Amino acid sequence: MSSIPFAGKTLSVSAATLPPADAFRAQLSALYALSQKNHYIFGSPLGPFFHQTRHAYVPRFVFFGPHASDDSWRLAFLAGYDRRDLRASRAMLHLVERLANHAEQGHGLNLSFFPLVDAGGFFLDVPPRALAEQHWGRTRQPEIDLLEKDARLRGYHGFIRIESAAPGDDIITIRVRQPRTLLATPDLELISSEETTPFPVRFECDSSEPATAGPLSVADDLPHVPFELVLQVPASWPDDIYHEAVSYILTRFILRYRAFQAYGQHL
Repeated sequence: MSSIPFAGKTLSVSAATLPPADAFRAQLSALYALSQKNHYIFGSPLGPFFHQTRHAYVPRFVFFGPHASDDSWRLAFLAGYDRRDLRASRAMLHLVERLANHAEQGHGLNLSFFPLVDAGGFFLDVPPRALAEQHWGRTRQPEIDLLEKDARLRGYHGFIRIESAAPGDDIITIRVRQPRTLLATPDLELISSEETTPFPVRFECDSSEPATAGPLSVADDLPHVPFELVLQVPASWPDDIYHEAVSYILTRFILRYRAFQAYGQHL
């Protein structure tokens, strides 16, 4: 057991006991089992999709917070764009498990989690395809096509992507692209240093137009103009710190977003 200090606080690190792919499979199976008896988490995979003569599904978990309704604001969380790095996927599963056990943190929200976008790579051994760089309206990749159809059906208000940062980055980067309506309302800042302490974070605002990849590449055709928040965690961090950072920051983000919904209901 070792530890890493952040802003005067210390977080524990324990050694992994399983290879990443086996650990992910075990964690995914455990969450599916939990969803069968939990009142707020539901396992609902997308698909099937096909590669040659075989088929697979894109894992999805849907969280309906207490008192959620058809009018609740909806968010989609995405991870696992490349099966060769499963830390973001495992971190998302940890976040879903936390919500299942503390459902009040997502009060009134409707959240969808896609922990493994590269399902073809993981389950069918399809070679890497740069899925994060795909235009959602022009793709030939079946997983992205399923996500695009789901986005049109569900009408998400925002997309949160979790990924590992480029080699050499030693702090978390949070990059936000927001609709003009939110950019014009400083009081509705999506996330701040208050939600990220004690972790070291660099904040960026992506104002490039138009988006050429990801869900915002089809934003004009969606029921709501969504925001996108990208959480990049240093690849050099130990798995335990990586997972705890994602779960902690996004739990705090969800709590903040609940206030956005309450504010929006009174506009």
